Amino acid sequence: MTQAVMTYPDHLRATLRLGLPLVGGHLAQLGIGITDTVIVGWYGIPELAALVLATSVFFTLFLFGSGFAWAILPMIATYAAREDETGIRRATRMAVWWSILYFALVMPVLWFSEAVLLALGQTPEIAEMAQTYLRIAGWGMLPALGVMVMKNYLAGLELTRVALWVTVFAAVVNGGLNYVLVFGKLGLPEMGIAGAALASLFVQALSFLLITLYALRRLPEHTLFARFYKPDWEMFRQVFSLGLPIGLTTLAEVALFAGASVLMGWLGTVPLAAHGVALQIASATFVVQLGLSNAATVRAGNALGRGDLDHLLRGARVVTGLSTFIAGLSILLFLTLPEPLISLFVAPSEPQRAAVIAVGTQLMAMAALFQLVDALQVNYLGMLRGLHDTNVPMWLAALSYWGVGMPSALVFGFVLDWGAVGVWMGLVTGLSLACGLLIWRFWTQAGAIFARGQAVD
Repeated sequence: MTQAVMTYPDHLRATLRLGLPLVGGHLAQLGIGITDTVIVGWYGIPELAALVLATSVFFTLFLFGSGFAWAILPMIATYAAREDETGIRRATRMAVWWSILYFALVMPVLWFSEAVLLALGQTPEIAEMAQTYLRIAGWGMLPALGVMVMKNYLAGLELTRVALWVTVFAAVVNGGLNYVLVFGKLGLPEMGIAGAALASLFVQALSFLLITLYALRRLPEHTLFARFYKPDWEMFRQVFSLGLPIGLTTLAEVALFAGASVLMGWLGTVPLAAHGVALQIASATFVVQLGLSNAATVRAGNALGRGDLDHLLRGARVVTGLSTFIAGLSILLFLTLPEPLISLFVAPSEPQRAAVIAVGTQLMAMAALFQLVDALQVNYLGMLRGLHDTNVPMWLAALSYWGVGMPSALVFGFVLDWGAVGVWMGLVTGLSLACGLLIWRFWTQAGAIFARGQAVD
């Protein structure tokens, strides 16, 4: 049967319809992190520096483990296009299995994180506070990974609005809990950074409960957790073979930014705090691109399931144009309003406020430099994942971020003595190379990758 050809406006509408709730969900999730940063930043600069370090460790490990959840996004999109409900159920279950196993492996690392941070050159005071945070918030990694699995399960079926509303609700709850627990309101003791960790743990558990209940009621035919204990080794291996490269690819980029946090810690508390603030602001625009990338993954996986290469390529051109437009708006924002944005994160009475704003303003200019390349690399990575192409992009990311990006950060930041700006110049260099290589991979190999995917499936 001949399939109707979608025009470029059709592709734009379909991408926005799928992508906007995903963008909103990512922004709400980021809002949780920004709330933590603002409230702890108003509590104290040492606590803010410790939070930046702790959350860098947490999210580096979390996003690596999320590779198994990300793996099922293209898998479910492809299964859905073929009306294979059994494949949908099997993939989702095994992603949960992998998430549980991963949590069991990384929780000891979070529990004994102070020794690791001290070995990385952090000050004893900051390392101790960071471990305090991680020993509490670390237990939230299990429900957080579960949320990622359920979000990708639903997104692969193009059910994206519920994740948005659950995350918005979680962000509101998190803001209130943070304020009460950090500063000791409503008769509760003042807990400082430990209060922020406890709020994070509660919100992750609540989010998992809400999104899972929705999925079970909305799609009872999938019987996701019936005989959950029963192994499915074939699908277990498939999720692993797709999810591990995705996790390693994500780790390569996230660890670059986490590594930059470590380098900032070498430069001092003020550069580390300014880095954390600038990174939170830059992350707000990145997650918009990430939501668009998720939509691109689903639509590419759907094109693979339908066997429609033209659909894939037309969608890729639309995603590229939309991503470039959004990046342009971000660049304009970062170059025109750096100081007002940074000021939101630092209390007016903070003695080091002027120093944090001065360094942060410089870093915002550097963030403007990598907006376009960061946007395009994450969207092309998403489209390649939709084609189940994860191994080669993994190596391209490793080369870009750790073969070039981190060495550049060390050279610019310390050998050339450019300080905080030099460290971020290394980020720009790594992201630019990744962008070029992933675009090259897609446009030169998409047809061949598509044909192999059809042949295998």
